[in-house]
Amino acid sequence: MSELTVASRYAKSLIDLAQEQKVLDEINNDMVFFLHTLKANPQLSAVLGNPIISNTKKLNILTDIFASRVNKLSIAFYKLMINKGRGNVLYTTAEEYINQYDIKKSITRATVVSATPLSAANKQKILAEVKEAVGGEIDLETKTDPSLIGGFVLTVGDRQVDTSIANTLRKLKKDFASGIVQ
Repeated sequence: MSELTVASRYAKSLIDLAQEQKVLDEINNDMVFFLHTLKANPQLSAVLGNPIISNTKKLNILTDIFASRVNKLSIAFYKLMINKGRGNVLYTTAEEYINQYDIKKSITRATVVSATPLSAANKQKILAEVKEAVGGEIDLETKTDPSLIGGFVLTVGDRQVDTSIANTLRKLKKDFASGIVQ
């Protein structure tokens, strides 16, 4: 079975249990915190996926790091995953939990990258446009990339709108090279 399939099944079980215990939002926050911690500390991710390191040592590390900061259900879940030898899919399972949570709560994640920081008015306009097109709640992340020169690149799910000047210049260069523009 693929890592994603395994992670998806464990995430589904966790989300069902969290919903039953009425801690769905809290567990989502725990999973976000877990992912941020692993991204910031790749050594921890390596330890969790290393079959040579004992499960007891992995459990002690996770307990030391997370026990005082997350829900008891999250700790119990980490222990279950480690005891089943699934430490290598904990990261993917946390990602899948967040994805399934977003679907359950009708949250769409969108990213807008612009050449300069967006004004509050521009951010609200983009947020309103995306909300109208997609519906539900929108979680809009903004980034800046001066190499875009101007305009923006909006990504919603697997769809992307690129209105950047850099993209327009690339298209023009390609058109000139192929002889379309005379």
